[in-house]
Amino acid sequence: MRFDLTTKASPEQVLRAMTDFTDRRLEIWHKTLDPQVYEVRSLGDTSAVAREGSPRVPFWVVVDYDWSDPTLIRWTEVESNHGDGGAGSMRIAPGDEGGSRVHVEWTTHAVRTRDRIAMFLLHHTMNRVIARMWRQALDRYAESAVT
Repeated sequence: MRFDLTTKASPEQVLRAMTDFTDRRLEIWHKTLDPQVYEVRSLGDTSAVAREGSPRVPFWVVVDYDWSDPTLIRWTEVESNHGDGGAGSMRIAPGDEGGSRVHVEWTTHAVRTRDRIAMFLLHHTMNRVIARMWRQALDRYAESAVT
């Protein structure tokens, strides 16, 4: 999956929203993060490992996040109920007229045929939907002036 989005959120706000692993993560990402699945397993200054999944979706992943470069968030799937890993990245840049430009790339490696079909559909048809949901969450974050 690959997509670009623009948001009202500054690059610093995008980084904070994406790397907030407190209970606020469930508020920020309430449309895309299932509280029944969410669990932080470890948290460092520029890294985290968390179990995440989306509401009404049968898949979950344990993801190792790294944001040691504040303009680039990388993640690696270390465990899942549907595949054999995956990885992604989010490049954050200042927008031309304020806010931010965000470029996302994300791959998964499903093992079972059923899961490969579902992952294909997710990665090839849902990228616009996911981009829109992420933009809305980041815009809300910027408007709420969460610090």
